[in-house]
Amino acid sequence: MDKREIVEIQRIVGEDHVFPDEPMSRHTTFRIGGPADLMVCPQSGEATTEILRYCREQGIPWFIIGNGSDLLVSDDGYRGVIVQIDQNLQRVHTEGCVIRAEAGILLSRLAAEARDHSLTGFEFASGIPGTLGGACTMNAGAYGGEMKHVLKSVTVLDENLEVRTVAVEDLDLGYRHSRIMDRRWIVLEAEVLLEKGEKEKITVRMNELRDARVSKQPLEYPSAGSTFKRPEGYYAGKLIMDAGLCGFRVGGAQVSEKHCGFVINRDHATAEDVRELISEVQKRVFDKFQVHLEPEVRFLGFHD
Repeated sequence: MDKREIVEIQRIVGEDHVFPDEPMSRHTTFRIGGPADLMVCPQSGEATTEILRYCREQGIPWFIIGNGSDLLVSDDGYRGVIVQIDQNLQRVHTEGCVIRAEAGILLSRLAAEARDHSLTGFEFASGIPGTLGGACTMNAGAYGGEMKHVLKSVTVLDENLEVRTVAVEDLDLGYRHSRIMDRRWIVLEAEVLLEKGEKEKITVRMNELRDARVSKQPLEYPSAGSTFKRPEGYYAGKLIMDAGLCGFRVGGAQVSEKHCGFVINRDHATAEDVRELISEVQKRVFDKFQVHLEPEVRFLGFHD
């Protein structure tokens, strides 16, 4: 990127919110990734829209991130602009059984908002380490709940970078899939429709799910959460375990011994360590069971 482009981006979002050569290892839950040419943290949906329109006009590659979960960034980093929304786009408002929140809010905070207003139905998301925007895009789910069960509508920037609000029935929400993903829309905010409940019971359920995560998942190590999507009729973790890959390592990356569905950054893993491990797991599982494991993790900045 040239100096003129950087100056214009600074004008749009403010110089204090623009970070050249920012290491992506600071902004992913894997704690892996080389530098992005530029990271910007817009203060509003309007600034986000203006940044993306400018990048499109100038032919500058861009990518939106929230909390950096479900993301593996190349050791070489990213040549373009990373737009991080979880730092600022976190406003939330509750009225009746509807919570309206901006895309950068963490799911844990949104779950707490629901609990504090005695609204039930969002407990499943309380431990998912991501933002509302990413959860809508991926139709995030856990413990029997999914975003499609609670979403009312989503406000997005569409493929023409125009703002539009889309009802949940028009989002084609499926397992880790949505129309948002297919069309590469950008989530700005969403409405969640819940039910009245009892705060004490909601708190108990959130604590139960927290304890289950702590006991079953390798939260003591950096990771991107579940590494693979669930193959139809199978569980990825069991396939990996049955293939004899529990604890399998490539460099500093490892198949978790606590839960084989997780690839963890065990010891200063590189992105190439993780990618090679994922590839080897896919190969061995397919050779043994003829089942293809599709990564849930997104790959950013890799040349191939």
